[in-house]
Amino acid sequence: MFSSEVVGWPELPYAAWKDTRDTLHLWTQIVGKIRLVQTPWLNHSWHVALYVTARGLTTSPIPHRERAFQIDFDFVDHVLWVRTSDGNFRQLLLRPMPVAQFYTGLFAAMAEVGLEVRITSMPCEIADPVPFDQDHLHVAYDRDYAGRFRRILLSVHEVFAHFRTAFLGKASPVHFFWGSFDLAVTRFSGRPAPRHPGGVPNLPDAVAAEAYSHEVSSAGFWPGGGGPVDYAAFYSYAYPAPKDFAHAHVRPAQAFFSQELGEFILPYEAVRTARDPERALMDFLQTTYDAAADLGRWDRVALECPLGEPGRPRLTR
Repeated sequence: MFSSEVVGWPELPYAAWKDTRDTLHLWTQIVGKIRLVQTPWLNHSWHVALYVTARGLTTSPIPHRERAFQIDFDFVDHVLWVRTSDGNFRQLLLRPMPVAQFYTGLFAAMAEVGLEVRITSMPCEIADPVPFDQDHLHVAYDRDYAGRFRRILLSVHEVFAHFRTAFLGKASPVHFFWGSFDLAVTRFSGRPAPRHPGGVPNLPDAVAAEAYSHEVSSAGFWPGGGGPVDYAAFYSYAYPAPKDFAHAHVRPAQAFFSQELGEFILPYEAVRTARDPERALMDFLQTTYDAAADLGRWDRVALECPLGEPGRPRLTR
């Protein structure tokens, strides 16, 4: 029998983990902005994302003059690692501390190994933000809930990655966006989209317009954070949303369309408590994509293929 330490779908009550969630959101923004300023722009802001690892989240290699470096959140040993390609490293213990202390400690550790990087200190996609170096309000870090978050990310990543294998068209990696603090995967129809109106708090409209330059069906996992959905949930939306998208029939039964958000929502708790959580989540991903692709008249024959299987090459004509 598996111990509770390796259960892939643990409880994540928002009220209990909210303070840790808010602190982690800001910590990941600091690390993500380091990747942002050091990496050439890639379509749809894919160059800024973090990636799931067995132990947490990583930037993947970041160029820095003649070297490279990588920053990893380890939610098993609760350490932030800064590692360079020439073998140097520094650690920052993950524990309750103000965002300002994390900010100062990380850049001091980077300077010790010769990594001189400057970022803008204002958080993104957050209403009424406080500069990182002045934020002494967000201090919480609960090891248990950080560990639960890691296990959920791993489980969700596995399902998202499998879902991605059934698409031959342009698709994003499964990646973690630190601005909105969610794990996402996106499919593209191949057609350009109307210009996005922008309006995201503390995000330039040009960034939003470039991110949504082409038609998408996008899904993700969001671990809560206020607004009309203040609990951990999965989401799925289309941009632009085709006519009658909001009225499409999707599965499982607990999924619903949020008029305020303009997207389908499936509470994480509904997946966690399902007889087969992976199947429940896959049903949500597939049926919401079906609605976007059918109502949006995507060329599904050209874009889709059977789900991938380990060790088996795809059949070709």
